[in-house]
Amino acid sequence: MTVEQKPSDTAAVEAKPAKSWGQTVRENLKLVAIALTISLVVRIFIAEPRYIPSNSMEPTLHINDRLLVEKVSYRLHEPERGDIVVFEPPPQLQAIGYSADQAFIKRVIAQPGQTVEVSQGKVFVDGSPLSEAYIAEPPAYEMPPVQVPAGSLFVMGDNRNDSNDSHVWGFLPEENVIGRAAFRFWPFSEIGSIEVAA
Repeated sequence: MTVEQKPSDTAAVEAKPAKSWGQTVRENLKLVAIALTISLVVRIFIAEPRYIPSNSMEPTLHINDRLLVEKVSYRLHEPERGDIVVFEPPPQLQAIGYSADQAFIKRVIAQPGQTVEVSQGKVFVDGSPLSEAYIAEPPAYEMPPVQVPAGSLFVMGDNRNDSNDSHVWGFLPEENVIGRAAFRFWPFSEIGSIEVAA
């Protein structure tokens, strides 16, 4: 008499056929395409990395700092005083040779309807001097009062005496703003969010 052997519960599961080289390549290409699409959507609509090419924002930001520029908040509200914004050069800068894709970074000093003046080493907005602990040094120039027109901003670098900003070339159209400098990710010793001036 023979005893019939039952198949073991731990018997090996039938192996799936191995993928061909072509199938593997196609799957990897799909993954790469999905990843590129997501990164492109994020860069266009949500955030993008930028670096600081000049010393115009010292001591707040330094040459070669790497930043994350977020693009969502200005879809909900206009830039506010103290925000550090990244923007495309306005027409007056493009007219003297700056490329349209060459981004600038400055701090918003005044919004539409406000009056800006620089006098005796201080910046005044609507007649009141700004308290600016973040600047490199007081401005060593004078600027008569100017009123910011609708749809524009007045922006300045924190390194007031070495900054190509609104006191030189005029008002920044709000439509040129790319986004707000929100987070510094390089160098690691300075990593963190970028504070808005009060």
